[in-house]
Amino acid sequence: MISGVVLDLAGVLYDGKEAIPGATDAVVRLHKAGLPVRFVSNTTRSNKRSILDQLDRLGFSVTNGELFTPAQAAREWLGQHNRSPYLVVHPDLVADFHDLAGGGDRKAVVVGDAGMTFDYLMLNRAFRELIKGAEFLALAPNRTFKDADGELSLDAGAFVAALEFASQKSAVVLGKPSPAFFLSALASMQCPIAEAVMVGDDAETDIAGALRTGLAHALLVRTGKYRRGDEDRFKPSPTATVDDISAAVHWIMAARNREEKSLGSCHT
Repeated sequence: MISGVVLDLAGVLYDGKEAIPGATDAVVRLHKAGLPVRFVSNTTRSNKRSILDQLDRLGFSVTNGELFTPAQAAREWLGQHNRSPYLVVHPDLVADFHDLAGGGDRKAVVVGDAGMTFDYLMLNRAFRELIKGAEFLALAPNRTFKDADGELSLDAGAFVAALEFASQKSAVVLGKPSPAFFLSALASMQCPIAEAVMVGDDAETDIAGALRTGLAHALLVRTGKYRRGDEDRFKPSPTATVDDISAAVHWIMAARNREEKSLGSCHT
């Protein structure tokens, strides 16, 4: 029985500065059906407050507790392991780490999408921290993202891979497709893994990641970064590939109705 929905943001609910047509109504429909919703994003160029403000401007009513970001997961990891962050992130994301209690000389290199601020000196300083003994945290391993010009651009995953190669250290991935990231969102709405649906535009981190974690269904939308054939590039494959978030919600409602009818017939 479907009892919870997890939604990606960029490429699913909005594209650039505009909501995807029908997206606000689709989210409202989920709420009206009594389905709890959590919003998960691997976006690391914006801090959490900025993301919430953007969602509000676009007409989505999302609370702080309903939104899960890799920076939030990193803060929790740093606190649990008593490490201070060495940040390799976009300037706009620094705000999410400003009030962390220091771990002294015990550091963790935190890598996100630093955008145009990525350069050799930044990466080399991070490399030197890693070989001195710092832990290695990757906010997200995404290969690409859909840029403002509508084309795909290089995401943080390539820089994470470069630092892994040079330092011979494997990064702890905190955002999607980390199972812990999905499970944290599900736990917040008390949704069993086998009763959850993920909706995303990234066949690797959103879809395959959710299915490997054990979510019942993962729907790939043909908006955002989706490119023809993405549904066949990674395993596990999507439960279904649909046009957009409106079609995804229609699929969820139809599947839920079938499940309810099946349960009803079992009880008669």
